[in-house]
Amino acid sequence: MLAIGRALMTNPRLLILDEATEGLAPKIRSFIWKTLRRLKERGLSILVIDKNVDALMRICDRHHIIEKGKTVWEGTSGELAGAPGVRRAYLGV
Repeated sequence: MLAIGRALMTNPRLLILDEATEGLAPKIRSFIWKTLRRLKERGLSILVIDKNVDALMRICDRHHIIEKGKTVWEGTSGELAGAPGVRRAYLGV
């Protein structure tokens, strides 16, 4: 949480987050996802790497699934929601 706050103090044009909610309490995770949604609505570009596909699908415009350094799938949240085979094969959900 401190790292996110420090990054936002610099008024970035792009915020890059890798597993930003890993190991945090559920209430804190929820707060972070809501905050990211608000930042996106204000026009901040955000790149998020995370395992929480459901939370990502609520806030992300585009998704890229990378396996062994290569993009194996890319699309919108709607396309990912409509691709259960992709989710099962690559995301374990």
